[in-house]
Amino acid sequence: MGTIYLVRHGQASFGSANYDQLSELGFEQVRLLGQWFANTRQGFHRVVMGGMQRHRQSADTCLAELPKALLHDTEWRTDTDFAEFDHHQVLQRHCPEFGHADAFKRLLARSPQPQLAFRNLFEQAMLRWMSGAHADDYVESWPQFRQRCVDALERVAAQADAAQGAGGADAPSQASIVFTSGGVIAALTQHLLGLPDQQVVTLNWSLANGAVTRLRHTPGQISLSSLNNYAHLEWLGEAGAITYI
Repeated sequence: MGTIYLVRHGQASFGSANYDQLSELGFEQVRLLGQWFANTRQGFHRVVMGGMQRHRQSADTCLAELPKALLHDTEWRTDTDFAEFDHHQVLQRHCPEFGHADAFKRLLARSPQPQLAFRNLFEQAMLRWMSGAHADDYVESWPQFRQRCVDALERVAAQADAAQGAGGADAPSQASIVFTSGGVIAALTQHLLGLPDQQVVTLNWSLANGAVTRLRHTPGQISLSSLNNYAHLEWLGEAGAITYI
């Protein structure tokens, strides 16, 4: 039986000109995760990244904390099917003001709770996208996004199962780690558990930066073992250590 660790990237630079860049806290979050893996002697046979800058930064920072003996994969792979959906487009189709930074900031500023206002807008935007009623408005539909995520996951599992089989009965269990985004992890969780779309929207918002979702797999079968584990972040003992954007 193999294991796949899905890691949500560390906190990105929300509100800046380049969201696809880890914040200072984001680097610390994935550094703590790497220390957690090192302390538990968790090694990996393959490393996969979703192709975004924040995915690569998370992988580099996290795995730099591991002894070389725990990293069996010297050639890290990029699979853009693990990339996040275009949240800019999803938001802008629902809220045109999102395309103009100043107008969007003024829109949120009118709310007594700007963060809650943004969350509500984001959830409404996702529901519009997922409904299928406006599919032509988007470069990638919700079913297309979900299917590419599932296809990417099944490729990782199949590669690990093949390596396990080639190693014979005494081969160690394969462990794979994938650095990706919250929308991907939420879509995969929906696929594995059969969740309705509404719950995916809620789940997507609850996935912490730097958190780990663990899957177990055998040939032809993948199951959820744990979801959104961020115990390593609690080492900091600081109220702001756990973030969701």
